[in-house]
Amino acid sequence: MSAKIALQLYSVREALAKDFDGVVRKVAEMGYPAVEPAGFPGTTPAKAAKLFQELGLTVCSIHVFPPPSGPKFDEAVDTLAALGCKRVVSGYGPDDLKTMDGIKRCCEILNVTNAAVRTRGLELAVHNHWWEYEKVGDRYVYQVMLDLLDPTVLFELDTYWIRTAAHDPAKIVKAFGKRAPLLHVKDGPATQKEPMLPLGEGVMDIPSILKAGAGSAEWVIVELDRVATDMMEAVAKSYRYLAGLVK
Repeated sequence: MSAKIALQLYSVREALAKDFDGVVRKVAEMGYPAVEPAGFPGTTPAKAAKLFQELGLTVCSIHVFPPPSGPKFDEAVDTLAALGCKRVVSGYGPDDLKTMDGIKRCCEILNVTNAAVRTRGLELAVHNHWWEYEKVGDRYVYQVMLDLLDPTVLFELDTYWIRTAAHDPAKIVKAFGKRAPLLHVKDGPATQKEPMLPLGEGVMDIPSILKAGAGSAEWVIVELDRVATDMMEAVAKSYRYLAGLVK
């Protein structure tokens, strides 16, 4: 498995808001070689970029919600430039994707955003939750999106939410192939609301996911939305577990 490990900083958002600099330094000390920001609580993109550079942290991608356009798009591009990052990740909430018309409308916006992103030398990836793996009519939402999105739109597959929706994450990762260079990995009971666990302590078959992504996944990104224990300890444990698998 040649993919590299990163941490989605959303995992430690509460701590970042209190001490962005100190928390990011601890993340680097854990061994994480890269991060994926989702906003900059307690700091600015410029200050964050300087800190990442000082610590030798790569910014593999950045989350921007909703899909950027107008001033939000310009802000996202400026942020990406400051961070030396080439991929912006976005997506939609469950209410946006409840109907076929809603799915079509979201895909149209994503296609327009993708075209704008590509003119600036960037790439757009779509992040999923469980609702993209539920059905609208007789088709799964993600299947419709694959039909409607431009082939150059990439995906960041959240393997935990795929499992939560009762699909096999490894099969999905394998099927997407190089269309999904970014993978989110979490662990826990694979339910919508219960606390998550450090990687290796829940129901997720992480080794099978990594095997399925061999040769296509460029980044394996740890993200824990919530835990019942200390989040910093949980992300540290997750790195140690994943580092033992990703060679």
